[in-house]
Amino acid sequence: MLPTTEERIRYPKSVDPVSTDGRDVDTGIATLEGEGAAQESPAGDPHLRELAPQPWTGVPEVTPADTTYYDRPLLKPSVWGLDIPAYYYLGGAAGAALTLGAAIQLVSSRGQRELRRVSAICHWTGIVGSTAGAALLIHDLGRPSRFLHMMRVFRPASPMNVGVWILGGAAPAAITTGLLVRRTGMLGRIGDFAGYLSGIFGAALAGYTGVLVANTAIPIWQESGQWLPVLFVASSAATAGSVIDILTTDRHAHRVTRVFGTAGRIGEIAAAKKLEHAASTVPRVGRPFRSGTAGFLWNTAAVLTVASLAVSALPVTSPGKRKAAAWLAAAGSLCLRFAVHSLGNASARDPRAAFQQQRQGGKA
Repeated sequence: MLPTTEERIRYPKSVDPVSTDGRDVDTGIATLEGEGAAQESPAGDPHLRELAPQPWTGVPEVTPADTTYYDRPLLKPSVWGLDIPAYYYLGGAAGAALTLGAAIQLVSSRGQRELRRVSAICHWTGIVGSTAGAALLIHDLGRPSRFLHMMRVFRPASPMNVGVWILGGAAPAAITTGLLVRRTGMLGRIGDFAGYLSGIFGAALAGYTGVLVANTAIPIWQESGQWLPVLFVASSAATAGSVIDILTTDRHAHRVTRVFGTAGRIGEIAAAKKLEHAASTVPRVGRPFRSGTAGFLWNTAAVLTVASLAVSALPVTSPGKRKAAAWLAAAGSLCLRFAVHSLGNASARDPRAAFQQQRQGGKA
């Protein structure tokens, strides 16, 4: 029984249909004979149809100045869920809080109870943030064992591997500090040492995620990757200062976080502007900053952070003003982390961004 006319044409709707008898045997080099020669294969395997991509049925618009690969993206977006930008936020805040706590611990003596209390607040903020961040990271990986498997080796050239080690050291050091820093004798000295160690890990935790994101082939970060770690560190400082302001009523803590948080907010705004300018060197690469969900989150983050600085500058001294400024800054930093995630995916989906970046002399 001969195949029907429809079965003789493979990919009938494509731009290059193929005529076939369903067997595809070149009789010039082989003959179709034997017991299986009379058997006919089905019209198509449903399982293979699910796995195989659909044939390209359109004819792309081709212009000499703006060609692409059939209007299809050159890169794939990240497979990370919303756990990862949330981890950026909590991990960054925890790292900056641990760094601030270690700095206060370094310049204060055991007799200065007020400053020691502020240092303890910073360390406990870092404990909660780093623990919650680790939970989010493990949840995104799917199984706790995958987190442990990443620690089988130490690869300085891999920001992700280094980040796992940083997180694995920051949380235990912070917990040890929180439990022992107020003790006396040998336990107190162990707590002090753990506090300094958590500060070192915390500084790395606040910025390594920026290095991780920058170390990709995504066009928008290829152009502006040098500013991402700066942006993440500044945003982490702004977040830590805001969170401590929201959670505590200690006036000594407010004096410290006012300087620390304000510096972080100013740095966040400045680094965001430099990053956007660098990414927009090739206009098509900087397009996500001005459109779509990514652009909305990016601009909302800037508005909230500027509003936080404006509220802080009001000539009014009240807990309400301080809390309002802290909430605005915390919300701005949260929008910023989700904006970074969305911007990268939007840039990867753009079929023209990578091509135009390379043609116009951008980074490959």
